[in-house]
Amino acid sequence: MADTLSTYSSARDMAADLAARQVSSVELVNAAIARIEKFDGALNAVVVRDFDRALAAARAADARLARGEKAPLLGVPITVKEAHNVEGLPTTWGSPAFGQWIAPEDSVGVARLKAAGAVILGKTNVPPFLADWQSTNSIYGRTVNPWDNSRSPGGSSGGSAAALAAGYVPLEFGSDIGGSIRIPSAFCGVYGHKPTFDLIPPRGHAPPGTDGDGVPLNVVGPMARTAGDLGLGLSVLAGPAGDMARGYRLDLPAPRHANLADYRVLIIDRHPLAGLDEAVAGPLRKLATDLDDLGCEVSFETDLLPDLAAAHGLYMRLLNSVMSRGAPPSDQAISAHAFMDLLDAQVAVRRQWAALFERFDVVLAPVFGLPAFPHEDNPDNRARILAVNGQPAPYFAQIAWPGMATFANLPATAAPMGRTAEGLPVGVQIIGGHLEDRTTIAFAGLMEREFGGFQAPPGY
Repeated sequence: MADTLSTYSSARDMAADLAARQVSSVELVNAAIARIEKFDGALNAVVVRDFDRALAAARAADARLARGEKAPLLGVPITVKEAHNVEGLPTTWGSPAFGQWIAPEDSVGVARLKAAGAVILGKTNVPPFLADWQSTNSIYGRTVNPWDNSRSPGGSSGGSAAALAAGYVPLEFGSDIGGSIRIPSAFCGVYGHKPTFDLIPPRGHAPPGTDGDGVPLNVVGPMARTAGDLGLGLSVLAGPAGDMARGYRLDLPAPRHANLADYRVLIIDRHPLAGLDEAVAGPLRKLATDLDDLGCEVSFETDLLPDLAAAHGLYMRLLNSVMSRGAPPSDQAISAHAFMDLLDAQVAVRRQWAALFERFDVVLAPVFGLPAFPHEDNPDNRARILAVNGQPAPYFAQIAWPGMATFANLPATAAPMGRTAEGLPVGVQIIGGHLEDRTTIAFAGLMEREFGGFQAPPGY
């Protein structure tokens, strides 16, 4: 029966128990629905619900299981970020500008999750145009952090992280161009993986009504409560699609090492353009000490690191160009030649990181310079202020921390690394070399095994 599984069971454990016929998909889906109906009135994470079709899919999954069929997620209930197209459901990107546009087909990622047997219960909340570290919009309202309802769950995959932390589902599907997987994961105490750029096809994650093949910097990826489930999600989602799949096959490198003690680790705890609050710096220092005690080679300095300030300036120019898609013409627009110059500069920075990863196996850095912050409703987000070590700091300056991996197209896994004095989660991002996604996820798993991982928020 469903009560043989914990509310916080992993997707892998659920799939194994389903395959062993110790629980049915219908039981798991009904349990998830009951939990959403119990808690989501206050949390407001699952804003598009598809329970009738989910139960039909669960019955079909149970029939397949009874026939002995196998699939990695067969019968496992999940939710996906609202910005991913799910056939028959609205995709609004949190903006009334798109009305209640109904997706005519699944995104590539959603189709792959369904093909792996996942049962999609609904979609989770986002900010307008996915352009905030909160998840509040005029269509669906505000999602709150399950650790403290007065604080943001992060954005733009904030509803995703909140749904995981609240025990609704074990696996989610988010997206990230400015920390949108990693920041909510850190704020809510869960795991999230920003893949190497273009590792997971983004088609079907685009402003409603468009049908392109993605834009620079933006990626889609899994979120979960365990590092192992990130690996499972990546294995389902990654690989070429469409015409590319005719000639290319995915063959990611194995993790660099099997033991934490064998890793060469660089810690980045300073950025010239973003502050770091002691509430995050303290757990990062402790993690560095713990790794050193285990035998890791831990460094805080290297001449191999790219110029972070220069790289960030390039990142912001490219990001602003990408985010202007669909907006009215602006005086800030750049020429096609200038855009291509940015791509050339990006390649140069990528080469610098590649040289660094010949010396180090992973880089550990803050996901964000402070823990989950109180809800901020100033409509002019350029005027918003955050408190870093009690001092005012520009709201969007914090994009520098996740932007390091984003601009270089590198994989980065967000993992829990501690709690603040107030009990809020604190996360670290584990950055790896190009296409070394399995290394960053494996390192997160080794941390999880050695130091502990996800903990449920009080009251859930």
